[in-house]
Amino acid sequence: MAFDPAESAASVLRGWARAMLTHRHGSEVYQTSTMGALLDGVYDGDVTIRELLRHGDFGLGTFNGLDGEMLVVDGVCYQLRGDGSASVADPEQRTPFAVVTWFAADRAFDVSAPVDRVELKARIDESLPSANLIVAVRVTGDFSAIRTRTVTEQHRPYRPFTEATEDQQELTFTDVTGTLAGFRMPDYEQGISVAGYHSHFVDAEHHHGGHALDYQLARGRVEICLRSDLHLSLPRTPEFLAAELNKADLDTQIRRTEGE
Repeated sequence: MAFDPAESAASVLRGWARAMLTHRHGSEVYQTSTMGALLDGVYDGDVTIRELLRHGDFGLGTFNGLDGEMLVVDGVCYQLRGDGSASVADPEQRTPFAVVTWFAADRAFDVSAPVDRVELKARIDESLPSANLIVAVRVTGDFSAIRTRTVTEQHRPYRPFTEATEDQQELTFTDVTGTLAGFRMPDYEQGISVAGYHSHFVDAEHHHGGHALDYQLARGRVEICLRSDLHLSLPRTPEFLAAELNKADLDTQIRRTEGE
């Protein structure tokens, strides 16, 4: 076969482009707005789902007006509503808060005997090289029970987040197969994001799900993705610019809204 310099150069260029994309996305987490802004009732953002998915194929968040929980898995954005239903989100919808990354597992382990939420978090923590990195976690398997909640759509004038979550809908799914996905954020991220574990769930058929409050995993696989770069994109909406983001009881409020 004859050597083709043009084709060789094109191959080198494609390889370089792949390497650059891998380097760029390999450790980056993209986040729009902050948890502190949500607490203050900033429920309308300016980032569309279409734009969000240019920054990652895995993550979570919510929709403008708190119209349900968001879960991004394998590049598809799902909208999880108060009745427990799940559907693919309209790409033109917008989000006031979301966190995504390009998921590539750095390590994984199987769970062959039942574990609860506390036990599973402890096993994940033991596998980490440090508590100071951002960690994306995906758990795929069979759950004997998983308790979820979903925020309900809000209307102006918006109530603070602690009040908006008081009428959230809680559901329990039993003997269900699905994906639990989210992040473990370092403690110093509290207020920027949610410190500790924050996960959403969708069943294998992508018909039901919500924000995970508690669960019992019967068996499954845990994949862990370590991240060290955070791209924080702040909105310039009037509501965000006027928000009070340095609340004295910020940690207490976040833990309350997370169901802890």
